Order: sequence, then C-alpha cells, then structure tokens
Amino acid sequence: MTFQAADLYNDIEDPPPSRWRDVVPGLVVALAATAAAAYLSDHYGAPLTLMALLIGLALNFLGGDVRLAAGLGFSSRTLLRIGIVLVGVRITLSQIVALGPEALGAIIVIVALVIGTAVLVARRLGLGAPFGVLAGGAVAICGASAAMAFASLLGERRLGNAQLALTLVGISAASALAMVLYPLLAHHVGLTDSQAGFLLGASIHDVAQSLGAGYAFSAAAGQTAAIVKLTRVALLAPALAVLALFFPAQADSGKRPPALPWFVIGFFALALINSTGVIPFAVAQGAERLAAGCLACAVAATGIRSPMAGVQRTCVQIGT
Repeated sequence: MTFQAADLYNDIEDPPPSRWRDVVPGLVVALAATAAAAYLSDHYGAPLTLMALLIGLALNFLGGDVRLAAGLGFSSRTLLRIGIVLVGVRITLSQIVALGPEALGAIIVIVALVIGTAVLVARRLGLGAPFGVLAGGAVAICGASAAMAFASLLGERRLGNAQLALTLVGISAASALAMVLYPLLAHHVGLTDSQAGFLLGASIHDVAQSLGAGYAFSAAAGQTAAIVKLTRVALLAPALAVLALFFPAQADSGKRPPALPWFVIGFFALALINSTGVIPFAVAQGAERLAAGCLACAVAATGIRSPMAGVQRTCVQIGT
C-alpha cells in the first residue's frame, strides 16, 4: 500500500479512481475522530490540532484497512486544501500594511532565517533538507497548518508520513507550552504591550495559541499579536511558491507542477475579497470554523495513516 497523504502534485503515483461510496467509510472515521477532538478541546481547553492528532494516532491500527483508504486519503488531501483556502478569511491587506515596512521586513527575515536554520540542522543530523523545510516552515509560519501545506507540496517521495507525524506532535506540544510560558516571560522582562504583542505573534506557531498568549498579556498586546501572526500566515503562500522552485515535481512523474498551487491562489483570493469588507461577519466566522474543522480532520486522518514504526525510527535517528 502506498500512502497518498498530502500529495499536491500527484508526484507519487495516480491514486486509483474512487466512487463516493468508497470514500464514505474512511471519511466517517476521520470525522468521528475530529468530533472527539473538538469535544476534548472545548471541554478541557486543549489545542484542537493536538487533540485531533493524538486521537488519529490512537486509531493508527485502522490505517491498514483497505476499506478506509479512499476516505482517509480524501480527508488528508482534499479537506486539507479546502481548509488552507478558508484560512484566507482571517487576513486583510490593511492588517499587513498597518504593521509598517520595518515590522513586515523583520517578519520576513525571521521566517527565512528559521526555515534556513532548520534545513541546515536537519542536514547535519542526516534527516535531509525536506524534513528541515517541513519543521522550519511549521515553526516559522503557522504550525500544523503550514506543516500540512508544506507536506502537500513536497510529496511523499521526499517526505514520509512518519516525519510529518513527528513534526505535528512536536509543533503542537511546543505551541501549547509557549502559550503558557511566553506571556510570563514577557511580563518578567518588562515588555510593553506592543513589544509583547510582536514577540508573541512572531514566535508562537499556531494561530489560536498565539492570539491566546497575546490577550493573556493584555488586550492591546493581543491585537498586535493578531496582526503579526496573521501576517506570518499570509507568508504561507509566497513560501510555498519559493519552495516549489527548489523542490519541483519528480522527473519521472512526467508532470509539470503549476506555477502556484490552486489552494495558494484561493488563499490569496479569499484574503483579497475579505479586505474589501464584503464578507459578512457571520459568514467569515463560519468559514473560520469550517477551516479549523477541515484542517483538524486532515490532521486526524494523517495520524491514522502514519506508520508508527517509521516515527519511532525517526525519533531514534534524531536522538543519535
């Protein structure tokens, strides 16, 4: 069985044609895992992405069931891309412009340095540049959402599900820990609201945790953190475009990737539309919730399909 999770350019092999009734069993399992994760997140305040991943890993024994393959593949590919497009409702161009050129330049430099450093460290550890891009992109941009998007572009010939699952576990745990510790650190060193907001928005991985930490410091810091964090999210699209130049589709696939993935174009288009103010608040709020649900479902499906033996081997490799 060849794992097909998050293969944006279909550079592994063409998946077998599936009818909707073939998709339903695996999709139902992924949705049930997402619903359980949402319940735990709502009742215990845990990050939704982390809960979805842990539940998916707990159901990993279902990953080898061929009856679920089509639905789990649909969840980890199609729902992922839909979720990334819908993230655009969080962004407006005026939010980015309001930061000023200095702050915007600093954010771009931070993102580039984090990804570049991660690639160098991954190569030094013998894990390969694709794993460094995956981990660095997740840390630099928007956590698990960026990890799933980068995995989509890299394809599984370069990046295995084990490495993706390991990145998702690490990034979710680190983001949750940072949400608690970073506001305390900002208070301890005496940062102002704007300084703390920039720190929290520029350093914490997932959107929810970044904003939660900002508003835990102060309302003003929360607003600054939101703008900085959403600017980092907006850098996902250009980062993917640059990445496509360094990691094109495999030569033996016989296919040439598009200049920009369709979900990147959709992301920018939705952000542009949102900047006009024509999207009603209720619609935008619903789109945000749907985006969170799609991404959580994609993460849960990835956890179910991840080869745990490979995760363990990767952990051992990093440790040595």
